[in-house]
Amino acid sequence: MGLLAFDIGGTSVKCGIWENNQLIEKKSFPSPETWEEMKAKLKQTKDTYAEQYQIEGIAISSPGAVNQEERVIKGASALPYLHFFPIYDELEALFGGKVAIENDANCAALAEVWKGAAKGKKNVLMVVVGTGIGGSVIIDGEVQHGAHLFGGEFGFMLLNETKTFSNLGTAVAMAKRYAKRKGLPEGDISGKEVFQLAEAGDRIAFEEAEVFYRSLAQGLYNLQYSYDPELILLGGGVSNKSDLIDHLQEKFKEILEVVMIAPFAPEIKPCFFKNDANLIGAVYNYIQKQEIL
Repeated sequence: MGLLAFDIGGTSVKCGIWENNQLIEKKSFPSPETWEEMKAKLKQTKDTYAEQYQIEGIAISSPGAVNQEERVIKGASALPYLHFFPIYDELEALFGGKVAIENDANCAALAEVWKGAAKGKKNVLMVVVGTGIGGSVIIDGEVQHGAHLFGGEFGFMLLNETKTFSNLGTAVAMAKRYAKRKGLPEGDISGKEVFQLAEAGDRIAFEEAEVFYRSLAQGLYNLQYSYDPELILLGGGVSNKSDLIDHLQEKFKEILEVVMIAPFAPEIKPCFFKNDANLIGAVYNYIQKQEIL
């Protein structure tokens, strides 16, 4: 018996079979433009896999705010047709079996807790640093969605009077600030290039990199003393930067010199899983929901 997992994204849909405690037969296809086209492609994919595997159920990672009690996907995403209708009912009718859906960031966090960098830990935060900042809250091994399904939306946190965590704590925002100060068109330089310029001695690049490191460290510090997790995981492209955690540790030292009553710095690790994280987390979400499916 196996599970068929889908990771629905704005540009592509990844899929694979979970069998014998591993993800196999991975494939992908471009995200369709309409819901009817999406359903047809999902059904075709399931039927193809079913020729070789006995499929017990369907595990899905999706964008948006997944309301598992109301069995709808709220919020917004790059695929508007996924939202605000009885999607569970339609998919269960389509597949003729059980379906479990969870938000993509939550799936990534579940994968890390189940078999990744946070394996064996119960209370974990995942902070995904991309264009903005989002993530997931895991308490007692389960996703905490929050009263308004905004659990893990860390980017809304204010770091000063007017600027949010997303405004200050991402490499994308750093690159925009650098471009503005240098009189360059927005998008003309990447975060990676700003880091390289900072290391080469460019004063403005160094200043903006410092704003990034300080802001990211400040946000992570605030989250540590709000939730007190065992571990904070970092995801997103910038988490692959080899010296990122070293820079954060230096900034934590500076913060602890100011907030002398704080007894420890957050423990930070990069995520273990990359492209397969959402699929693996979708499987774990399905397993966790067995009792109610």
